[in-house]
Amino acid sequence: MAYAAGVDVGSTQTKAVIVDEHRRIVARALTMTGAHVTRAAEQAFAEALRAGNLEEEEVEYVVGTGYGRYKVTFGNTQVTEISCHGRGAVQMFPRTRTVVDMGGQDTKAIRVAPTGEIQDFCMNDKCAAGTGRFLGAAARALDIPLDALGATALRGEKAVKISTTCTVFAESEVLGWLGRGKKVEDVLLGVHESIAGRSAGLVRRVGIEEEVTFTGGVALNVAMIATLTRALGVAVNVSEDSHYMGALGAALFALDHVFAARTPARQPA
Repeated sequence: MAYAAGVDVGSTQTKAVIVDEHRRIVARALTMTGAHVTRAAEQAFAEALRAGNLEEEEVEYVVGTGYGRYKVTFGNTQVTEISCHGRGAVQMFPRTRTVVDMGGQDTKAIRVAPTGEIQDFCMNDKCAAGTGRFLGAAARALDIPLDALGATALRGEKAVKISTTCTVFAESEVLGWLGRGKKVEDVLLGVHESIAGRSAGLVRRVGIEEEVTFTGGVALNVAMIATLTRALGVAVNVSEDSHYMGALGAALFALDHVFAARTPARQPA
């Protein structure tokens, strides 16, 4: 059995996925990126090997992706996270034509071909207001665990309008609404709708084509799924492995190299 791996080094978390020659996920692992990026990549890969009961020598090729992809020093090559999320999304949901990748530092809207090749993309590279960092700012202001934000927001009945476009001022605006007597649930619902609206704007720039697949760490947030669905006007695909989609795509690119190495070179006529 042949194995290949992808390591996605994100700004907040680092993910590793190992696939077999049938493109099945056999192991996955996640760790916080922190200040030591190379160490985080090594740790995630080591944990994935343990989870799959594999030795490092059994993994024939490793591809690094994400903002820290060049810090995957044990990898064989690097592929951009845009290509990896597109490839991973189509593998998980074959009818995917649009991908929304929402991470800690940025959000990307990606249009893909049936093969997973990238046709167009755009990202909010100037501001983090439509990203996980914005949610993190709200969580700090409200002293609510990040993983409880979604469920809390879904209890909101009348979302407040979040006007700031800067994460730096998000905490101040959230606290300001609370000072005016607004409910925590309604403030959080407003935060999620603000992010969803900005993300939908990115998607419309590349063109909304069904099916839409939601990837990245924020795809674990139930309120983000609900508000993004409303903002786009179409249902979004979400998997329990949405958080690992970039690493999955990287592993599939790595598997391509494994297969290519096994294919005899054609001799000239």
